[in-house]
Amino acid sequence: MTMKTVRNATPAEEAAAIATLTLAFSTDPATRWTWPDPQAYLDAFPGFAKAFGGAGFAKGGAHIIGDHAGTALWLPPGTEADGAALGELMRTTASPQSMTDGMQVMQQMTNYHPREAHWYLPLIGIDPKHQGKGLGGALLDHALEICDRDGVLAYLESSNPRNVPLYQRHGFEILGQIQFGSSPTLVPMLRRPQRRSPA
Repeated sequence: MTMKTVRNATPAEEAAAIATLTLAFSTDPATRWTWPDPQAYLDAFPGFAKAFGGAGFAKGGAHIIGDHAGTALWLPPGTEADGAALGELMRTTASPQSMTDGMQVMQQMTNYHPREAHWYLPLIGIDPKHQGKGLGGALLDHALEICDRDGVLAYLESSNPRNVPLYQRHGFEILGQIQFGSSPTLVPMLRRPQRRSPA
């Protein structure tokens, strides 16, 4: 298996995949705004990742690259995040400021979600040890080939401005900005299915 081999994660790999995301998001602006205290972040993020994107494990939307160097949690059409678990986690673990402003941020996120069938990317991250090697792009390509094959939209919110150019190179277009109060800016992005040349 090469470093850039992407495959579906098995249920047994859920903990390892979420550990990779926990490392990857440790410097993410939106995540650390929510949990600025390091211990609070380490305690809360695995549950957050499971509630936000964990449904992908049972639906073929959890992808890993290499030996858990990177993880993408996609929710296929008709699959939802666990809103009740997310709400409870935010209520009990988020910083007071992010709890207050975060409800408005979540509402704005809902407003941007496509109404048509789409694959949604709640979380994608590369272990910092392996960043800058093209692994994020390979993870994106894996899922976007499915979107193109099936003629389905792809949607995400970029929580880190540095990642926006990567998504644009993969065909995503900026829809606007999501921000309220003290929150960092999220960038909602949509990608329409593209015609691929025969191999």
